[in-house]
Amino acid sequence: MTTDEKKEQEELAARLSEYFEQHFDEILSDLNEIISINSAYDETTIDEDKGMPFGNGSAMALKWGAAQGEKLGLKVEEFDGYAVSMTYKENPVFGILSHLDVVPAGDGWTYPPFAATLNDGIIYGRGSIDDKGPSVAVLWAVKALIELKVPINKGFRIILGGNEEGGCEDIEYYQRKEPFPPMVFTPDGSFPVLNCEKGMLHLRFCAPFSDEDITAIHGGSVINAIPDKCEVEGLEHKLYTGKSSHGSRPENGDNAITRFLNDYNGDNKLLCKLSKLFPHNEMNGASCGLGFSDELTGSMTCALTMLETNNGKLYGGIDIRYPIDRTLEEITDIIISALTKSGFEICECSGMQPHYVPADSKLVTTLLDVYEQVKGEKGEPIAEGGVTYVHNTEGGVAFGAEFPWENNNMHAADEHISVDTLKMNLNMYANAIARLCK
Repeated sequence: MTTDEKKEQEELAARLSEYFEQHFDEILSDLNEIISINSAYDETTIDEDKGMPFGNGSAMALKWGAAQGEKLGLKVEEFDGYAVSMTYKENPVFGILSHLDVVPAGDGWTYPPFAATLNDGIIYGRGSIDDKGPSVAVLWAVKALIELKVPINKGFRIILGGNEEGGCEDIEYYQRKEPFPPMVFTPDGSFPVLNCEKGMLHLRFCAPFSDEDITAIHGGSVINAIPDKCEVEGLEHKLYTGKSSHGSRPENGDNAITRFLNDYNGDNKLLCKLSKLFPHNEMNGASCGLGFSDELTGSMTCALTMLETNNGKLYGGIDIRYPIDRTLEEITDIIISALTKSGFEICECSGMQPHYVPADSKLVTTLLDVYEQVKGEKGEPIAEGGVTYVHNTEGGVAFGAEFPWENNNMHAADEHISVDTLKMNLNMYANAIARLCK
């Protein structure tokens, strides 16, 4: 890079930063608008014929996204309530993939889950970090580049989906209609650049259940979140409480289900076996015969995230994130063997192989340059257990939206993003678009 090019990039970065400071109240207003839409999957309002394949809330959120694209003067295309795209110029060289659906609000909020509440430099609300806050940052990055008349010589595309949290049927549908641009990043992970994602396995199991002392168990609500409550009914009514966190980060939570199993002193064989397979505070699945780690991705995680009785059966759910030197088939065989030997039947099993993009690819090196410019420090590619929106996209990486040292309560009560991190998002994405489309 020449001295003149570096100076030009620094001047643009300064102009963009000033723009976002001037318009930050408007940015917060847009964030409040989209967070106010409860876009969690809603089976009761699904209507494919009316463009609501994931319920009314998801469809409303995508309509909001389409309206923002129209305001920006982009070419907007809607995909039957599954996704919406907005394109700047023809033949886009790269795309930004984000989502507007969220996980259910759950309990335990200090602030309203469906509003953007600013308090002491922190913005609270469901989706503030995953992925509504980053989506607003991407849209405002485009707005800044257009209004500042920054030369954009190559095309790009923003794709917003409505079912990332429910299994990415949105993007599967989109890709059957339209291919991705050759380069894709998502603001659905971590800075500096997340180019390596562990494999994932979600498994549900069951077995006949009867107990003289326990009439019902209710623990966990979604398979990819550490449960903060486990209610046990029977001769005694007990509520075990913990702390919720994302399923890929069990160390940030306190599993209420395994706390119950740890305290259990009865003679029910199924519960006793589960307590041995999933000891409280064991994060890596070693007691199930797992416990793998590698140099690039670190230790795997294995969490019992759901446990419930229904119609004479005990049902459970497990979230596993495993290193890239292992295969989905290997991990699946081990955990199924451990469960079946303990008397459980496998009800559902699905997963993904690990995802890796070389650190020397054009997309990764460009985004790392942007990170260094905006953050003021050199960054290196990182690996995580979270499955981002580009996990099954060849060459796709995650660029933000949070930093590895942050705990933004993703998927938990009081999910939030700091003002400083949101401003980082805005500047990262605006400079990235300018750099990739020069």
